[in-house]
Amino acid sequence: MEFLGTTQLASYCGTKKSCLFPDLAPTSTTKDTYQSYYLPGYRYLSSWRPSLLHKVVSVPPRSDKQFTPPGRPPTILPASRSSLHARYSTRDWHHANMVQLKGSETSRYRAGRLNADSMRLMQDKDQLTYQMQEDSRRNLAERISNIDFWSSELIYELECLLKETQALETAKKRLECAADEMQGPLKVALECLYHREKRKGIDLVHDDVEKNLIKEVDVFKDCQEILTKLAQKISQQLGINRDAQHALEQDLSDKNSAHFIDEKCFNLRNTSDSINFYHGVEKADGTVSVPVTWAKFSEDNIRCSQHARANSVKLREDAEVGLESTSEEMWNHFISTNLAFNNRIAEVADAKNKLQAQLAKV
Repeated sequence: MEFLGTTQLASYCGTKKSCLFPDLAPTSTTKDTYQSYYLPGYRYLSSWRPSLLHKVVSVPPRSDKQFTPPGRPPTILPASRSSLHARYSTRDWHHANMVQLKGSETSRYRAGRLNADSMRLMQDKDQLTYQMQEDSRRNLAERISNIDFWSSELIYELECLLKETQALETAKKRLECAADEMQGPLKVALECLYHREKRKGIDLVHDDVEKNLIKEVDVFKDCQEILTKLAQKISQQLGINRDAQHALEQDLSDKNSAHFIDEKCFNLRNTSDSINFYHGVEKADGTVSVPVTWAKFSEDNIRCSQHARANSVKLREDAEVGLESTSEEMWNHFISTNLAFNNRIAEVADAKNKLQAQLAKV
């Protein structure tokens, strides 16, 4: 028994000869309508259409008349099997399902790996971000301690410089006052010389008193010049001290601003408000300093201040020595001038007495 629409792989659709339907001679129509079997995906696009069955060329009438049982549909001739060649087999159907399943499994596997890689990447980045934040907090804490250290050094040096500047100003005032006070004794010595010029005759002698007065005037002028020069040097040193003080104050102000900023950054957290990302802030600017040059800048300011303080101390010592030496020298000349006056007065009085005695005798 044969069925209508049997598949190509059926065992009863082979090349066995049928007793009822002998093989027909191949015709051009059968040859043209025959199509070879194609693998799935390589067949014609219109092969799935059922209307192809109606387009199969009908078999030419047989020469011999054979009896066809009533009610039985005509058996499909070999010429109409070309439409069956375009259909899928069960193996192809199972293969297509397996391909779909494997493709789905592959996609799901790749999606799972992608999700795992994404989660791992997120965890790595989160851990890296945490480590970087911890490093930044540790660096900020170290930076704040460094700023505190240099700020304390700057404050101490600034206080010492201010005390030294104040002491130097006091020394300058003393020098200026001493130089001004020398003007009185100098005028006295000059008045003595002027009055001694009023002597007449043989009494107008160049005696020890005149020599001491002239020397005393020169000493007064020299001491006054020495003290004035010391006061001028102190004025210049005071300008240097003010420059060093300005540098220290400016550096200390910058340190305070940096301390405020770094402390604020140290207290920031991921949950803080008003946190924005600024592009390009991670790039290093060549115009700014590095920790080495930053520390060297403050160290240079402190060294400059220390050098200024050392010069100030030396000038104060020179001022003290100058005041003592000039005072001692002027006092010595004052004593020697007074002794010369006393001796000259004694001599004049003795000569006067002798003259008066002689005059009385005459």
